[in-house]
Amino acid sequence: MNIFFSVGEPSGDQHASHLMQELKARRSDLRFSGFGGPQMEQAGLDSLFRLTNLAVMGFFKVIPLLFKFYRIVKQAERYFDDQKPDAVILVDFPGFNWWIARKAKARGIPVFYFLPPQLWAWGPHRIERVRKFVDHVITALPFERDWYEKRGIKVDYVGHPFFDEVGNHVLDDRFVSLWKNRRSHTIAVLPGSRSQEVGRCWPVMVQVLKKLHARHPQATFLVACYRDSHRRRCLQQLLIEAPTLPVQFFVGKTPEIIEASDCALMVSGSVSLELMARKTPAVVLYRVSRVTGILGDLFLQCPFISLPNLIAGREVMPEFLSVGNPEKVITGITDVLDRWIRLPEERQLAINDLLEASEGFVEGGAIQKCAGIILEKLPEAVSSPTLQASPKAA
Repeated sequence: MNIFFSVGEPSGDQHASHLMQELKARRSDLRFSGFGGPQMEQAGLDSLFRLTNLAVMGFFKVIPLLFKFYRIVKQAERYFDDQKPDAVILVDFPGFNWWIARKAKARGIPVFYFLPPQLWAWGPHRIERVRKFVDHVITALPFERDWYEKRGIKVDYVGHPFFDEVGNHVLDDRFVSLWKNRRSHTIAVLPGSRSQEVGRCWPVMVQVLKKLHARHPQATFLVACYRDSHRRRCLQQLLIEAPTLPVQFFVGKTPEIIEASDCALMVSGSVSLELMARKTPAVVLYRVSRVTGILGDLFLQCPFISLPNLIAGREVMPEFLSVGNPEKVITGITDVLDRWIRLPEERQLAINDLLEASEGFVEGGAIQKCAGIILEKLPEAVSSPTLQASPKAA
């Protein structure tokens, strides 16, 4: 049985690689093909194209890539005709994945959408695309289940796979102890997983660190970079802007840095859920162009809001949107982090907010549930003698 994946985000690459492993544990005859990233390739994906290399945000960033995306869609179309996979699993990346869903449905291939786009926020009218091109939605957010059900869409809620990854990750205790058991404060800095995000947000973050260092010269800043190219880029700019700042850069240590830090400054993203799970107070930065900011205000119901705040229904992570001159945002972020460092009671209030928001939501098992739903919905999987429970699920 051949399952085709289409995954365009770095976080989706992580989630999909774990889903592939879980599916394979239950059905040894499965093989995987399609578009994804390096983690999926390591998990056994027969990669037709590394789609995560094209992860961008914003209308004007997408335009130069339109012909590239068109060619990749045509590549998928030819593959569907030649190989006729048994199912297609889409993960996020809606602008592109709608086209993959359309091509698959035209050929009678079942389509699952895991971690579907946030249509309730930016495109309720696009629900017709779901009706036409998606057989089953598998969502990570509880209120999304109700939203899709009210619109007649087949949907299952499984929880968020990020909490599986948090629970399964074995922390480097030596690293955590090194930075956690210090007399001075440790601040995590997460500049994002997309190169575009890093380029846009890191200069603003550096200015925050400069101001915060002036108030707390003993504090240390740990920067969790997604890849080594990001580390080099951030380091190069830091050496120009503020070479004497006490900043340490790491790749592949994001969970440890979050666990070890007193608080965090982050670019908006799904990593906010790990901060929520580890109860690390965080300030969220958005940095967008003037055009994107105006379009967000005009057309989106929830243009800029982090998942923890969305889940809680209130601000448990302070958010700052930077459009144009960032000076006001830099001051605002610095003031919040300064309060958390100076006043332990303020930081504890922020931790309590995260504890309350996570109650009943931060739980594992999403990947196992998702794998079970996909195999159950495929007729061949139900009758296959090779179907078996995952050892982890037993």
